[in-house]
Order: sequence, then structure tokens, then C-alpha cells
Amino acid sequence: MSSSSTAPSYAAVLRTRYACRTFGAALLGRLSYGMVSLSLVLAVKEATDSYAVAGTVTALFALTSVFLSPTRAGLVDRYGPRRALLPMSGAYALLLTGLAFATSWEGASGVLLGILAVPAGACTPPLGPVMRTLWSDLLPDRRMLQRAYSLDSVAEELLFVTGPLLVGLLVQFSTASLGLAVSAALVLTGSLALVAAPPVRGWVGRKEAEDAKGAKESEEASGEPAAARRRLLLADPGLRQAILVSAAVGICLGAFELLVIAFADAHHTPQAVAWILAGLCGGSAVGGLVYGAVSWRASSRLRLAFLAAALGMVLAATGLSPHPYVLIVWAALGGLFIAPAITTAYLIADECSSAATRTQAGAWVNTAFNAGSAGATAATGLLVGRLPLALCFALAAVPAVASAATALNRSCRPALRTAAAREPRGERTPDAERRASVDV
Repeated sequence: MSSSSTAPSYAAVLRTRYACRTFGAALLGRLSYGMVSLSLVLAVKEATDSYAVAGTVTALFALTSVFLSPTRAGLVDRYGPRRALLPMSGAYALLLTGLAFATSWEGASGVLLGILAVPAGACTPPLGPVMRTLWSDLLPDRRMLQRAYSLDSVAEELLFVTGPLLVGLLVQFSTASLGLAVSAALVLTGSLALVAAPPVRGWVGRKEAEDAKGAKESEEASGEPAAARRRLLLADPGLRQAILVSAAVGICLGAFELLVIAFADAHHTPQAVAWILAGLCGGSAVGGLVYGAVSWRASSRLRLAFLAAALGMVLAATGLSPHPYVLIVWAALGGLFIAPAITTAYLIADECSSAATRTQAGAWVNTAFNAGSAGATAATGLLVGRLPLALCFALAAVPAVASAATALNRSCRPALRTAAAREPRGERTPDAERRASVDV
């Protein structure tokens, strides 16, 4: 693997016409996701005085949000952001506001909070997958797209660091319920700004395109019947690799966070946890930016396999550390592979999907990561205390190392790559093509 001296820069990505405006709107809405989980836990705990109720309500919210993500992204692919994203954002913001109001009173009913949390999670707007689809459309050059995805991954990780800090500031001056209200305002404002961005105005959903051209003609143009699109999407070995590796990376991170806490407690240095997790985030940010700036000669699938294996081996070695502060170095080293692995998974999903399923393909990768993280946290909680911590670290690394074998399968379907290259997204008007042009 080597780099090219003519590789475009991150500045070139941000100089792309409408890129800063569109990316800024998406980040504003996605900041809500960095705040909402902690806000919900604290608000429900304050209202019910029960950690059990707080954990249950938050779990209901998270599970419906994660597992319905591909369905919501599919609605955006089918109907376009104006007809799908706006109703989701409005309902999500309204339900979060309802949760904020309900948790502002002591003695709130846990059943009522759960009833509000489930549809709120189900309506979570897929701003991340939508933005990655827009990057794919704004930047047809694959080298530029790699940099955009790297920038997107690093920015998203920083949002999940910044969000809890903002919640911490809010609760010093008000109640945790205000965090839910602010989350609702952020996602609604960001979604409105994103839909108003010129690149999104050129996005016509598959359903609208079929209505305009006729379903039969649309199917002939895309080369695949509507009923078979999802099966083709999930049957592709490239996308399967991206999903499996993303889940494995999520498992590593979900297990690592809990194992770090247990390791620090065993050495009576709980203050080290924050520094270890900061090292992980810092390493990921550095790794993502460096990775995105390099023009790689190896295929995306080989790179993803290498990154997954490297992350797993570093995680396994981490358990052998003699002291929690040594974990800071190991965490930073492991973090170098996290953002690059997620970036590459999204690139593969984009390569292996047609224009009609691009947003949904990215959502599958995102869902796999979140599901892997949540499942690993629960499983690791059962193992800690029953097995030596070094063995727990090694077991958490096994899925990442094993997922590297997915690169042995054949690559993406040529038909889908051709369709994606031929048709950047849905149907486009001449004005939309001009709006999405790149300022050189």
C-alpha cells in the first residue's frame, strides 16, 4: 500500500460546492445523537429515582433506533428526504419534547416513559446515512470520497465526545430534561437545514422517479426489479463484509469500554478511565485523518480485512498491560484503526450498492456497528468477574480478527458498481447536476 503525491486534500473536499453548508447542517442535527442517550438516562433517573427504569427506557429507545435504521434509510431511498426525512425529524423532535416534559415532574410513570421512548427511537432520522449518500453524489471521484468519509467519521466521533460534555454543562444549571429538549431542537433544526440545502433539492426518491417514468421503465433503467433490490443488496459479498467487520469493530469498542472500567477498578485507579477513552478517541481521529489523506493501491476489501485484524490484535495485547496508565498507549494505538475501518466499510457499502439502495446500504453498516457494540457490552458484563480480564480482552478481539477472513469472498457485483457509477442518486435534473458540481 502506498500513497500518491497528487492526492486531493481535505480542503478540496470542503471547497466542493455546497459541501460546507450541507455537512454543517448534518452535523448540527447529529449532535443531538451525542446528547440524547445521556440526557435520557439522567432525566428518567431524576423523574423515577430508579436506575432500573432509566436503563430499561434507554434500552427500549436505543434498540428501536438501531434495528429500524435500515428501514428508515430505505424510506429515504424510496421517497426522498423531503417526503421521508422531514416527517421523521418532526415526529422524533415532538416525542423527545414529550419525554422532556414527562421527565420534568417527579414520580413520572415508567410505563409512560417507555411508551414515548419506543416510537421516539423508531423515528430517529438517518442523518448520517443521508449525509454519506450526499457525499457520494457531491464527490464522484473515489479519492475525494474517501477523504469525505474519513472526515465524516472523525467528525461524528467528536460529536459523541462533545455531546455528553454539553449535557454535563446543562445539568449544572438546569435539569437533565433540558438536554432532551435541546436534542429535539438540534435534530429538527439540522434536518430542516439539510433538506433545504441545494444538493438535497436535486434528490428525487425512487418512488417519485417510478411515478414519473413508469415502474417498468425505471426497473429497466436500474437493471433490477424493485422486489429484488433488497435481496441483491444483502447478497453482495462486499456489503456482507462491510456489515460483518462493522459489527466486529462495534463488539471491540463495546467490550473495551467496559473492560477498561473493570481493569481500572481492579488497580484502584478509576480516574484513569477518562484518559484511556480519550486516548482511544484521539487515536481514532488521527488515524482517520491520516488514512483519508492517503491514496491506497490495495483494494478496499483487503484494507478493511487488515484494519480489522490489526484492531483485534492490539485489543488482545491490551489485556496484558501491567497498569491502567499503560492502557492509554494501547488505546491510542488501537484507535488508529477504528475510524479507518468504519470509513472503509462505508466506502465498500457505497461501491456495492445501486443508486436506489445507497442510503440503506450505509444504514446497514451503521446498524451493525451499533448492534455489535450494544451486544458486546451486555455479554462482557456477564464475563467480567467470571474470567480473567486478560482473557476477556482476548475474547473481545476474536470477532475482529475472524472478520478479516471475509476478504476471501469475491468482490462487489460488477452490475451494482456500474449502476452506481452510471446514476449517482435517484433521478436528477440538469439544475441538480450543476448544483452538485465541484469547485476546482
